[in-house]
Amino acid sequence: MASWQAGDAGLSSRQMENLVRVGRWQRVYYGVYASFTGEPARGAVLWAAVLRAGPQAILSHETAAELSGLVDKRSKLLHVTIPESQRVRPTAGFVIHRSSRILEIRDPDLPPRTLIEETMLDLAQDAASFDDVVSLLARAFQRRLTLPGLLRQSVDLRTRLRWRAEILQAVEDVASGAHSALEYRYLRDVERAHGLPVAERQARAVQNGRVIYRDVLYRQFGVAVELDGRASHPAEQRARDNRRDNVSASEGVLTLRYGWPDVTERPCETAAEVAAVLGQRGWPGPWRRCRRCPERRP
Repeated sequence: MASWQAGDAGLSSRQMENLVRVGRWQRVYYGVYASFTGEPARGAVLWAAVLRAGPQAILSHETAAELSGLVDKRSKLLHVTIPESQRVRPTAGFVIHRSSRILEIRDPDLPPRTLIEETMLDLAQDAASFDDVVSLLARAFQRRLTLPGLLRQSVDLRTRLRWRAEILQAVEDVASGAHSALEYRYLRDVERAHGLPVAERQARAVQNGRVIYRDVLYRQFGVAVELDGRASHPAEQRARDNRRDNVSASEGVLTLRYGWPDVTERPCETAAEVAAVLGQRGWPGPWRRCRRCPERRP
């Protein structure tokens, strides 16, 4: 309970302090009290943060992302958004944001927080790279936290937005199956930039009685592309990949595997390789040079 709520509860600030003094309550933040003793649970801490920031405050950014399940780690700092006209005393461990749309961006769930779409865009604005933004979008769609149409509406409502056009394009690509930053980079910088045929993404197949999903599948030509962004690739995983590739080959599907450097540092070489294999499998081409390609194709 916050001191600004005391009147509604029939208490005075002095009475609340007395309850703390005799050990029945505890102070969580300045002017915010818990009516129990012992270590407050995370939910109580988040509620206390909202109360500390004032009547219209809502949790936002990393803290709202934690609540919605968009991120798996607790936010180290407590992010709270308040109306532009409101003032709040600085508090250690808090990051205060201000918004002129506080009622529009508020999620009805409790504790009060920003809508998941607003949370995603807030995090996108603070992202170190656009790859981080794509990873964020992919995680949200895979966890079914939002829909492309809802996110596009939130984008349209923002007068200022970093990477606006790129986000709108990535929403479409991620929703259609680019499930990671690496898969998005392949689609943008290898396939689309070089005029390769449009592939299926997360293509479902049954192999030895088990359902598998191929990252990229050029079904008409029997060519699959698997993308692995992991820095390390243990021997056990490599063995599983080899077995899967061998079975795919026996079924008429040739698998090409690429990692992060192949797609981000050598996209033109990778495109040339994929185009060559597709050509061997009947694709008439041609593939085209992008602005990054050398004057002569490999």
